[in-house]
Amino acid sequence: MGEIHREKLSQWEKEQEEEEEEAQAQIDIWKYIFGFVEQAVVKCAIELGIAEAIEAHGKPMTLSELSSTLRCDPSYLNRIMRFLVRRKIFKTTTSTTNHGCDLSYVQSPLSRRLLRNGEHSMTALLMLESSHVMLAPWHGLSDRVLVDGNPSFKKVHGEDVWDYAATNLEHSNLINEAMACDANLVVPVMVEGCSEVFEGLTTLVDVGGGNGAAMGVVAKSCPWIKAINFDLPHVIAAVAPKCNGVEFVAGDMFASVPKADAVFIKWVLHDWGDEECIQILKNCREAIPKENGRVIIVEAVIEEEEGKHDKLKDVGLMLDMVMMAHTNFGKERTLKEWEYVIKMAGFSTFTVKAINAVQSVILALP
Repeated sequence: MGEIHREKLSQWEKEQEEEEEEAQAQIDIWKYIFGFVEQAVVKCAIELGIAEAIEAHGKPMTLSELSSTLRCDPSYLNRIMRFLVRRKIFKTTTSTTNHGCDLSYVQSPLSRRLLRNGEHSMTALLMLESSHVMLAPWHGLSDRVLVDGNPSFKKVHGEDVWDYAATNLEHSNLINEAMACDANLVVPVMVEGCSEVFEGLTTLVDVGGGNGAAMGVVAKSCPWIKAINFDLPHVIAAVAPKCNGVEFVAGDMFASVPKADAVFIKWVLHDWGDEECIQILKNCREAIPKENGRVIIVEAVIEEEEGKHDKLKDVGLMLDMVMMAHTNFGKERTLKEWEYVIKMAGFSTFTVKAINAVQSVILALP
């Protein structure tokens, strides 16, 4: 009887689990049907300047005050704010006014990341990824996956993302601002939690450094280091260098890299397939001293083992899909995949250190 009872209990538990999964599926499917809505509404909030208006107001802001400041229709703005508050992007509080108690809006840690010039701003990255240029290739993702599929970005725009940026200054600026946005978040984390990678350096070159934001942080935090920002000629020409302590050099990383004690390369290698990645790394290795030289790679490391994932590192899987949609052969790499390209580029050893960011710090030694 005991065995029969256990079998019935096990069957009942299985049925309960299936019912719960079915109920959750009825909810989750809508997230995928309307998944674009959240990005679109947050982009709307950035374009309207909602976070800036509340920040400048300096105290809780009523709908009437917010709509008047932004010159928005109160009924439409109310619906936008209702959506954003439900997702905890903004918070509400009750304020006492001449008309009684009114609902007012205040900032949250999330909404402060929507401030264009905020300390933890992520607006530039969101504006890049939500641009029509970057959204269009997603419609061809399934074709990319086919055996004889074509790169999604190139299929839509007729050229790859880098050639497109070279002839479309507005989009190139969006890319550089987005990369600067990430650099302003990640490099201070590195300086604080991984400072040993900068120790003993007198010169450091950032390969693919865009507008020089990363080297600007390094120059300020480590003033003894001569920081060099290296990128394509059209990028260097457009940024009008103004960073104190940073030298701007134009060139092509596939041809050569400026000499320095160390190379810094962040969110560049994931844009390329293994062959291109190895070539870039070889040029980086040739640019540094054989003794005590180092290449500091700042990239995501995909964790495939069960139980090792955390929510921040799991962003790497989303980035991997971004690489599939936006580049020819780029990808986020696992530890084994990083080992392959680093060793094939001629480095003797490398170490990986996790930091409080989507990326990890990979230190490659000649």
